[in-house]
Amino acid sequence: MSKTIVIDPVTRIEGHAKISIYLDDAGEVEDAKFHVVEFRGFEKFCEGRPFTEMAGITARICGICPVSHLLAAAKTGDKILAVQVPPAGEKLRRLMNLGQLTQSHALSFFHLSSPDFLLGWDSDPAKRNVFGLIDADPDLARAGIRLRQFGQTVIELLGARKIHAAWAVPGGVRSPLSEEGRTWIRDRLPESRATAELALNLFKKLLDTFAEEVAAFGEFPSLFMGLVGKNGEWEHYGGHLRFKDSQGNIVADNLSEDDYQEFLGEAVETWSYLKFPYYKPLGYPDGIYRVGPLARLNVCDRIGTEMADRELQEMRDRAGGVPTSSFFYHYARLIEIVACLEKIEQLMDDPDIVSPRVRAEAGINCLEGIGVSEAPRGTLFHHYQVDENGLIQKVNLIIATGQNNLAMNKTIAQIAKHYIHGSEIPEGMLNRVEAGIRAFDPCLSCSTHAFGQMPLQVELVGADGTVIKEVSRG
Repeated sequence: MSKTIVIDPVTRIEGHAKISIYLDDAGEVEDAKFHVVEFRGFEKFCEGRPFTEMAGITARICGICPVSHLLAAAKTGDKILAVQVPPAGEKLRRLMNLGQLTQSHALSFFHLSSPDFLLGWDSDPAKRNVFGLIDADPDLARAGIRLRQFGQTVIELLGARKIHAAWAVPGGVRSPLSEEGRTWIRDRLPESRATAELALNLFKKLLDTFAEEVAAFGEFPSLFMGLVGKNGEWEHYGGHLRFKDSQGNIVADNLSEDDYQEFLGEAVETWSYLKFPYYKPLGYPDGIYRVGPLARLNVCDRIGTEMADRELQEMRDRAGGVPTSSFFYHYARLIEIVACLEKIEQLMDDPDIVSPRVRAEAGINCLEGIGVSEAPRGTLFHHYQVDENGLIQKVNLIIATGQNNLAMNKTIAQIAKHYIHGSEIPEGMLNRVEAGIRAFDPCLSCSTHAFGQMPLQVELVGADGTVIKEVSRG
């Protein structure tokens, strides 16, 4: 009789989910599924609200990456107003996003994933967490906390709050950076850069011992999508969309977010509230693609800053070309922290960041707008339709975690097939399956949107394992 192993809840991720691993009669893994079991209805309950409120409302989707929704919503509002944001406004938005990427990536690496790397995949799960890391290496844990604090404070210095700052608005931002804020950032940059370099060097040393994980944690060909600048450089706020394949070939380039429905489809499955976006020209599920730090580094030609470009080339050399293992998301995350800190340092010398000309004023000039920005976990789309009074008629949000859904399911299936054999399942093996999901750093609160009847399946199972009754809907 076939068996099912259930990991519920999946730990050290943002949100709630479970993983089901299906064994065949021989005890070998037949399949695995990543179930997102929470539901949030932001797309629906935003209807009827003024579009000017969307930045403040959608930022509440998530306490980890509220800046991502704040900026995507503001950029969508720019389209509805049909305005060009003043240079100071755009640079300040960029500065906030760089702070956001820094703090979120620091949280992912130091707090959520490093316990696996530093304490061991098979270590006591009660200690395999940030508190265990503090006991084992208090200096590293403290440095990680302060690096995240740096990114959060950049956000606070701009928006007056670390979380849900009501600062980016349609047309620009509410206020510039103060001179005191600029001084604080300059003073803390050396320490933050030293921590980022420390973490990167540590991970590269550990990487030599993780050859098995690199080969098993989502090592498969797929497309990669992300924003790039006009010269193919790494981008996190503007630019255009690009798809590359696993050989580094450009599949599609110079794509506009305004046309996303032409190249992105959204499939649904009855066993998860998380949608399954795919690249339309290849169909579902063959149009699997990945977004986020690994994808951004794979689609760009270069980053454009000295240290980050050097590290990017080293990562590509280590991978022998395009890194296709999902385990390299951790590596890419650390390189992006370095890039963010270098970009922040450049902005500190730009006079626009203290300019008072930060916002363009206008009325409603378009009844539809689509905004895109790079969140820590990948490309984020906001699509609004409004009436003549600016009231929201329809909303569609395409979230980074959802776009990685096909890849996450493929990753956990690959890990389970590699590590799980027979009915004896060591805890460390289950942790490796969870770690495959943590590599993507999913944000499930952001990404669960559905409409219509919720899928539900209930089985009544007798003591001998026989299914007595099964009730399904959705």
